[in-house]
Amino acid sequence: MLAFLDQWLWLVILVPSAAVIGWIVGRRGGQIHKESQVSKLSVTYFRGLNYLLTEQPDKAIELFLHIAEIDKETFETQVALGHLFRRRGEVDRAIRLHQGLVERKDLNDAQRVQALLALGEDYMRSGLLDRAETVFSELASIDQKAPLALKHLIGIYQSERDWEKAINNAVRYESVTGEPMGKLIAQLECELAERKRAEGDTTGARECIARAYAADSTCCRAGMIEGRLDLEAGDVRGATRAYERAARHDPDFLPEILPHLLECYARIGDTPGAKGFLTEMSEHYAGISPVLALTRLVEKDDGPAAARDFLVGQLQKRPSVRGESVLIDLSLAGQSDAVDTLKELKGITDQLLVRNPSYRCTRCGFGARSHHWQCPSCKEWATVKPLLNYAVV
Repeated sequence: MLAFLDQWLWLVILVPSAAVIGWIVGRRGGQIHKESQVSKLSVTYFRGLNYLLTEQPDKAIELFLHIAEIDKETFETQVALGHLFRRRGEVDRAIRLHQGLVERKDLNDAQRVQALLALGEDYMRSGLLDRAETVFSELASIDQKAPLALKHLIGIYQSERDWEKAINNAVRYESVTGEPMGKLIAQLECELAERKRAEGDTTGARECIARAYAADSTCCRAGMIEGRLDLEAGDVRGATRAYERAARHDPDFLPEILPHLLECYARIGDTPGAKGFLTEMSEHYAGISPVLALTRLVEKDDGPAAARDFLVGQLQKRPSVRGESVLIDLSLAGQSDAVDTLKELKGITDQLLVRNPSYRCTRCGFGARSHHWQCPSCKEWATVKPLLNYAVV
């Protein structure tokens, strides 16, 4: 199956390139080449096309290289060949070819933009991000509406953790293409806020949070950072409001928020407020986290037996391995019979919990035991979320 897909990939890449080359050969041949030379090039072109159709791409490329040698001024042929070299992993060869095109003095603006874009992509493929940055920056200065260059620059600056430049280029990209970039910009502002908070620049961190909200008014991460800043400043009620707002913006992150929020409720002595919020979240969040937090509050106020009865009723609606584990704890605390059996069940349940990831990327499926704001696999932001049945809280 993979071989079949690989063969079709070559056809998708090479046949259009071959068609372009054939058109160029025919057009240029009719204008400046002698009839015998056109005939020779045409025969070579069709031989190359035949190699493509018979799944011999290496031989096809050699023939197209021969065409390019005969007609060195054919810009489109050179660009197409460079792309093919990069696809085959011959990045050094692609770089040399595209560098030669960039240095040509006879290119018009559109051709120069195309050559620079190809060269920048070569550098990115080879890991030379500093050179790619230089090329794409030059490209963006030549063509202010160069969305591919801007998109590549955003990726480069994220890799280099240069959040300010990534934000600036994201704003430009949105202006050029009309594609909303608010969610990305908000995440980048949150990265800046985290950095400034670590440096002790609370004012700067809050300014970043304000810009994050301006870019994405429902940014959960901005609320979480705001809550942490308020807690560190001693504003517990402000932190409570920030954490509540974050949880409402994205209930999927409730397991990350609850430990801090419950601390806030405890510090201000607002148990009714905590119960009310947890009840609200239980209606909007399919996971077990708010139910277990409520169970602990019931246990504290009314004892293990009442907490056990409450949890049994909840688990009948939403079965959960972690909920089962808490139920076993409550049973052990309130009863003396069947203790050995319950302990064995407890051990098995705990093993099941340890073997499973606690977080998974909703975009690519990457599993992890700890949380990442940017998925290590697909590099998307805010897609790694707690699993419903394995959340810690």
